[in-house]
Amino acid sequence: MKIFSEFARKFEHLSPKFACLGKKLEHFCSYSCKKLSCFSQSCQSLIWLLFRFVVFHVKPVWVLLTYLIVGSLVGYWALKVSKPRTTSFRPRDLDVFFTSVSAITVSSMSTVEMEVFSNTQLVTMTILMFVGGEVFTSMLRLQLARSKLSQNRQKIENRVGSNAVDVNHHTSSIHNNLVNQIELGLVTSPQLENEKPETDVVHELNCLDSESLKYNSIMALGYVVLGYILVVLVVGSGLVSLYLSLVPSGSRILKNKGLDIQTFSVFTTVSSFTNCGFIPTNENMVTFKGNPGLLLLLIPQILMGNTLYPPCLLFVIWVLKKATKRAEFGYILGNYRDLGYYHLLSGPRAALLVVTVFGFLLIQLALFCPMEWNSGVMDGLDAYQKIVSSLFQVVNSRHAGENVFEFSLISPAILVLFVVIMYLPSYTTFIPTNGLDQVSKNGKGSCQNRRTTFVDRLMLSQLSYLAIFIILICFTERQKMKDDPLNFSVLSIVLEVISAYGNVGYTTGYSCKLQLKPDSSCKDTWSGFVGRWSSKGKFILIIVMLFGRIKKFSVKGGRAWKLS
Repeated sequence: MKIFSEFARKFEHLSPKFACLGKKLEHFCSYSCKKLSCFSQSCQSLIWLLFRFVVFHVKPVWVLLTYLIVGSLVGYWALKVSKPRTTSFRPRDLDVFFTSVSAITVSSMSTVEMEVFSNTQLVTMTILMFVGGEVFTSMLRLQLARSKLSQNRQKIENRVGSNAVDVNHHTSSIHNNLVNQIELGLVTSPQLENEKPETDVVHELNCLDSESLKYNSIMALGYVVLGYILVVLVVGSGLVSLYLSLVPSGSRILKNKGLDIQTFSVFTTVSSFTNCGFIPTNENMVTFKGNPGLLLLLIPQILMGNTLYPPCLLFVIWVLKKATKRAEFGYILGNYRDLGYYHLLSGPRAALLVVTVFGFLLIQLALFCPMEWNSGVMDGLDAYQKIVSSLFQVVNSRHAGENVFEFSLISPAILVLFVVIMYLPSYTTFIPTNGLDQVSKNGKGSCQNRRTTFVDRLMLSQLSYLAIFIILICFTERQKMKDDPLNFSVLSIVLEVISAYGNVGYTTGYSCKLQLKPDSSCKDTWSGFVGRWSSKGKFILIIVMLFGRIKKFSVKGGRAWKLS
């Protein structure tokens, strides 16, 4: 606008028309700025109203589902506009969208080989895995809870201010009335001691202090979770990068595949911590089964991002409480249920979870090693490498999905074991924990039952949904199951569906050698078994991955059915 004013003054002496034109432009610019300012304020108000509606009225399950779908669409667009590494092959649109959904749901189901994607696309997938990870999304839910609590605290502050004014006015009136009565001799001064002010303000102030402490505790917990994420990712990627730089065999593999060490380190660390399972190489971690040091670096990252996240978080908060003496950390440890953070468990429950996690690992290791010790999957490995590789494989079955062995060579008994393990939720404990997580809401040590709606009563159990998905996929792939029964076996389909539901990513793959009717155009690839499915089958598996990502909201489904 200043430019047009100077323009008008500069050319005023030349011609009145220029001056008139400058003034008109100045007026137009001023009018436009006002309109843009009003439009900006309207947009901000609309966004704020939408945010309040989401926080106070929309159920968390729909918020998370919308977040995943929108993120998948954005990821699809980013992957689509980026050029792949090879110009001879471009993935289909459905395969690109499938990859985006697989990344943001941390499922690592693949329909194309990973080495097809360029460095830019790998960075995009890294971002998708990071923002879709359970720890990161739980931190976002904390921010929503803090916003909701902030509104409640504001209401209490307003009530406190209003009550304080009323009490002050009421107390002043009583005092003036009593003074007049004393002067008239109608009342004695000791009666003043019997007059007590209203106690509403005291009660409201106590509520305000409680809400403020809870608000500060949620904010402190959010910072702790953010710091936890950053420390694990920075330290983890640094250690992986250092290992690959110092060990020639690891760096040689990446050099032969044209992969950058830093990109591989960050991508692998994010994938391991979020329990996604994507690795930039076609063979996943099979090509690194001779590098036990790298596998040992990734195992703690996998556990700290999933099954052992609650115990690790609880330990970090306990250390911070001892080090800082802040009341917020004590409040978090003593009122973990009141904060509404799903991953906060009591001390005894966290200890039982640790025992259960390592118990499952020992059971799987005790079964996997004897059955596969002398099989073809461990060819070329010494005893130490076999033990570390086996440990890495069983750790990834809950629910990371990185594989160091070819699944097509693993015995069916172990595959069934993995199917069971993949189905179990992350925080499953088989040790009785009755009463450990009961937090008193009324001072008597019992929790009130959550109100259930009619829709909640109509929900099926998770096994019922999985059975429906498996039947639908068997229907869409029925012709291939008839023509190629060895590859399209029921066990392979079940493992693929359970893997997608558990957001794991295990797959048996596809082998051209198993075809009963050999196809000369068939070519073995390192893509997942779903890569050979029809478009309808892939779309159903997309739904399974999304359902698996929000499965914790339907864990109580099916209770309306009585089987007795």
